Amino acid sequence: MNNIDAWVWWLVGAAALGIPLVVTAMPEFGMFAVGAVAAAAAAGFGFGVVAQVLTFVVVSVALIAVVRPIAARHGKQRPELATGVDALKGKQAVVLERVDGAGGRIKLAGEIWSARALDTDHVYEAGEQVDVVDIEGATAVVM
Repeated sequence: MNNIDAWVWWLVGAAALGIPLVVTAMPEFGMFAVGAVAAAAAAGFGFGVVAQVLTFVVVSVALIAVVRPIAARHGKQRPELATGVDALKGKQAVVLERVDGAGGRIKLAGEIWSARALDTDHVYEAGEQVDVVDIEGATAVVM
């Protein structure tokens, strides 16, 4: 087997490692495939079998050691997408009927909601803009 054959075999190995990457979605197979491509490059430059295997091992282990923790960290993060009543917190609303610590009505996101003031001493009159601080059941807490 000459050097040209060696790099072809490394590329066949890389392609073979790409199959379980696609089937199982395990990124480690992709990192091994990149290691095999690096070993194919080493074979193409005329390095011996020992250098090719070392290149494969070093590149694969380096990728697993560096890329895998970064990918795991990003995989655990969930996108912050507020839905339901959580999406209404922080929105502005218009007072329809006087809102105080006891209650009142606001128009929030095109719907009429019962509301109460966060500060029980503060009164909001009809037409004023208020900010929704929280939702407690079917009542918006505003300020």
